[in-house]
Amino acid sequence: MQTIIFVGSNKSGTSREALGTSKTMGYYTVLLTNRREFVKQIDEFPEVDRMVFVDNLFEKEIVFSIIKNLKDDRKQICAVISFIDPYVSFAARISEELGLFRVSKDALVIMEEKTRFREHLKTLPVSPKFTIFHEEQLSIQQFTEENQQHLPLILKYPVSNGSKDVLLVETISELKAGLEYLNKKFPSSPVLIEEYLFGTQYLIEVVVKDGQISMVAVIEQEVSNGDRFIITGYCYPAQLDQKTFDDLQSAVESIIQALKLENGTCHLEMRLIDGKWKLIEINPRMSGGAMNRIIQEGTGINLVKETLKLYLGQDLILEATKKTNVYAKYLTINSRGRLIKVTGKNKASNYDGVKEVYVKPRKGAILTKPFSLGDRYAYVIATADTPDKAKEIALSASKEIKFYLEPL
Repeated sequence: MQTIIFVGSNKSGTSREALGTSKTMGYYTVLLTNRREFVKQIDEFPEVDRMVFVDNLFEKEIVFSIIKNLKDDRKQICAVISFIDPYVSFAARISEELGLFRVSKDALVIMEEKTRFREHLKTLPVSPKFTIFHEEQLSIQQFTEENQQHLPLILKYPVSNGSKDVLLVETISELKAGLEYLNKKFPSSPVLIEEYLFGTQYLIEVVVKDGQISMVAVIEQEVSNGDRFIITGYCYPAQLDQKTFDDLQSAVESIIQALKLENGTCHLEMRLIDGKWKLIEINPRMSGGAMNRIIQEGTGINLVKETLKLYLGQDLILEATKKTNVYAKYLTINSRGRLIKVTGKNKASNYDGVKEVYVKPRKGAILTKPFSLGDRYAYVIATADTPDKAKEIALSASKEIKFYLEPL
């Protein structure tokens, strides 16, 4: 039986959708997971034909032992793939060693570590000013004194994804505290420090097949600048004039070519600064969360399915069959507590134009104010004839959703 092996998955979002899509496409679907609770909740994963717990998913010998067992069980391995950081390049390497479709694993490796891709792309005009802090080379006090004139700055842990270890520092004391925090949390790691770029942020979903670069979707992001950078709104399609869009396409192509990404997917976050595009982030996979649904509602393209087809070596269909305005509103909370109940989901779902309402946490879960993208607890996706109308519907519907917490 033709089989797809997934290395890691979240409980929801793109990686979970990929499991269901694999099953729908007729593949025997295998999930390797390091999350014990998934094994205990196996009945909640009807799309998974076989789930195997692996304490360390980077243990190549164990993974190959599982693959051998599958082959002995007459399973034909057609793809090994991950939609989860940091396993994307690892899965690509396994695929290559099995003689399956070859994605550009070296490019994926570069994208998986922030200092690595910054160094690799530093000569491109899209690269912001940055430096790398190593405590063994310079004390925090010395670095703070030498860089205070460059404030505000962004501090990043190089192998983190999302926003949980990305800090905006605007004062000398915040710079010092931020470096101390990251050094204490990740004592053996350098800290990536970038100039802070003021401007609207955009997410670009990219698929590359045989060197042909496809910008599948360009989406404007709304960023909430609290303790962390949390994306609370996504608007498709981004409202860009033709020249700005063409400049973006040129910038994206320069990045992909510099990385030598011939086969693979990625998403970029970029900001438009004084008419020039600057690269904020790049990740070697499609975005998580509701991104597949947003793109599907806006374009008709199922990007999860096309990603699987890419790894299977099949022909892709990336031409949009429609162009609909979509807005996704994510919900966060401002306090900490144990969830008692959530109300309003059905009311929100009944708004004209609302396509999906999703609430993530269950009763009894501990909720907090947002420190990472994982601390977004619900979303509403709406479509309409205009971007403003889609946003209005999503915002109005989202106000129906209420979280009731027991304070801790």
